[in-house]
Amino acid sequence: MQLAAHQTPYPGEAESPIGESSFGLFDEMSLRGHEQVVHFCDESVGLRAIVAIHSTVLGPALGGTRMWPYESETEALKDVLRLARGMTYKAAVTGLNLGGGKAVIIGDPKKDKSEALFRTFGRFVESLGGRYITAEDVGINVDDMEYVRMETRHVTGLSRAIGGSGDPSPITALGVFHGIRACVNERFGSESLAGRRVTVQGLGHVGTALVELLAAENAEILVTDLDMDWTEQVAQQYGAKAIAPDQIFQFEGDIFSPSALGGVINDKSLQHFGYQIVAGSANNQLEDEVRHGERLKELGILYAPDYVINAGGLINVWNEIQGYNAQKVQKEVGHIYDTLKQIFQIAKQENVPTNLASNRLAERRITQLSKLSQIHIPTRA
Repeated sequence: MQLAAHQTPYPGEAESPIGESSFGLFDEMSLRGHEQVVHFCDESVGLRAIVAIHSTVLGPALGGTRMWPYESETEALKDVLRLARGMTYKAAVTGLNLGGGKAVIIGDPKKDKSEALFRTFGRFVESLGGRYITAEDVGINVDDMEYVRMETRHVTGLSRAIGGSGDPSPITALGVFHGIRACVNERFGSESLAGRRVTVQGLGHVGTALVELLAAENAEILVTDLDMDWTEQVAQQYGAKAIAPDQIFQFEGDIFSPSALGGVINDKSLQHFGYQIVAGSANNQLEDEVRHGERLKELGILYAPDYVINAGGLINVWNEIQGYNAQKVQKEVGHIYDTLKQIFQIAKQENVPTNLASNRLAERRITQLSKLSQIHIPTRA
């Protein structure tokens, strides 16, 4: 087992750990405030992983592990840095006592998984001493997390069979559903989804659970996924209309709900965008956070910041650590509605895009609570 030599808790300490001058790791860490980036490698089990810890100001950095066949190490590094930062903001704006972190494993989840790989990864997580808590993400399931748990206690999102809460996808979908209601209320003055056209892009566990919730409210639903056989099956089950992935922006509607991978809001998609609301579970929906957030504002499209509306999963796994109570979780997830309404109010008052308003709300909490560590409390003799 080999711990990669490049462990970089402070910007400027060493050169880029992947040796690619095209991407300035330390400039990025300094700019975005990342505390630590660690590369782990064990070729004997095929493990190449990166853990990024963005912030531990509010608590340990919690964020899932993503397994993906990245085209390059630079692409994987960029992804994990961006995702880790998003977790900090998600925890802060949701009111959790958590920091933000993320991990990526470079590999194909369909053919590169093994017990040895995940247990080795678990040992690496354990070596961080609790600064980072992992969970499942894209390409990872609860069975994989059970292997990780064999080597570290710093893991959550486990199966019910071993005392966890199981798949958090339904709770994530419930949070998105509450967020859509908040958006509809903000835009149309009513929470009712009856007759509202919602296009759900991506029919994984979260997207499909969301379709079920929307169908129960008599929404008009369009669905798409790269797997068209599955798309047709979901459409038939919930009375939705199946559309091909390349047709998604040929339709108009009330709500576009991206529930797959990120970057879907970009220059090309916004050229003929026919929706009034963007509210979905995908991470990093804006290809360019600043430019496309501003563009949505200019076009009068209401955007539910992704790390706010999809926070249900984080709320779920945090409660698993604290002692799981399903009713408490559902109540806390319902507060996503209130958080989004607060963000919309800030956006109007300060005349900024909703994603920037959300960032400001998160940053204010981080700044306020960071001062607690400066208050000296003497210990009793």
